[in-house]
Amino acid sequence: MKIAVDAMGGDYAPEQIVFGCVRAARDFDCEIVLVGDEQRIKGLLAREKDIDKLKISVYHASEVIGMDEHPADAVRQKKDSSVVVATRLVKEGKCDAVFSAGSTGAAVAAAQLILKRIKGIKRPTIATPMPTPKGVTLLMDSGANVDSKPLHLLQGALMGSIYSELVFGKKEPRVGLLNIGEEETKGDELARTTYPLMKSMTTIKFAGNAEGRDIPKGNFDVVVCDGFVGNAILKFGEGLAKMLYRLVKDGVKEAGILAKIGAFLLMPTLKEIGKRVDVTEYGGAPLLGVNGCCIIGHGSSNSKSVRSAIRVANEFAKSKVLERIKDAVVKEETLLDLEDM
Repeated sequence: MKIAVDAMGGDYAPEQIVFGCVRAARDFDCEIVLVGDEQRIKGLLAREKDIDKLKISVYHASEVIGMDEHPADAVRQKKDSSVVVATRLVKEGKCDAVFSAGSTGAAVAAAQLILKRIKGIKRPTIATPMPTPKGVTLLMDSGANVDSKPLHLLQGALMGSIYSELVFGKKEPRVGLLNIGEEETKGDELARTTYPLMKSMTTIKFAGNAEGRDIPKGNFDVVVCDGFVGNAILKFGEGLAKMLYRLVKDGVKEAGILAKIGAFLLMPTLKEIGKRVDVTEYGGAPLLGVNGCCIIGHGSSNSKSVRSAIRVANEFAKSKVLERIKDAVVKEETLLDLEDM
């Protein structure tokens, strides 16, 4: 598999992006094309040992889309930006997947304008893996769309279910509709309208409403919501995890010698727990619904996150997710009846 990487996108680009790709090239069976400022990228690669033995190449792009730029306008105007060029390499068949940790809006816009949407899909959806004690819960959508309609949520449920099955090995993934209560009558107009429609779908296993606390518990394999809500949940979870880690760390520092000895003895267990809930283990979230593999990373991605994202892109590109989604959209009668909803 050959993966195009937007080397200039992200808070710590290009350094952390390049170093993460080097780690990925050493660990995974894939080829990586770093897209961006050729001189800067090659300068960073020169610091690495045995770089000539790795399957890494550089493709020059002279422009970068900033986080403060209007995504669609920037994609149209900056034809030689790193995210646009990387996405175009997938469109032209020169690469099998694209990864960017830059502007999420720009990555989504580039994918929609260049790769185009799968026929029948109204809005692509970001499927973010949320670590739980039971494995992974996919949050659909975590920021690609706001002001969603019932059809968008139904299509998100379908795509998330397929991805959960093929990539995470979940047999008949349990799909939940995010709401403020379990009852069918709860929620806003979007939730109340979507519930009976999702319940009637034959291609997913709908398990009812999911409340916010169900996500970290892992009670559902896929949780569907509007992108505005999903993004708020995602960032709240990230902030909460960092805060809890800081509290534990500060508590140990301030504790007596016995508490410190206890913490030392628990260190192997704490490290294992930390690994299970570490979002950098997943690195990137796929944009489902476009004609190609597009993986979106967090803006603050470090080299570990980038390495993980390359693994995700590699797994996605090798799977049959796109083919299954195309086939399922045609077969799901509930979706066909809601073209304007």
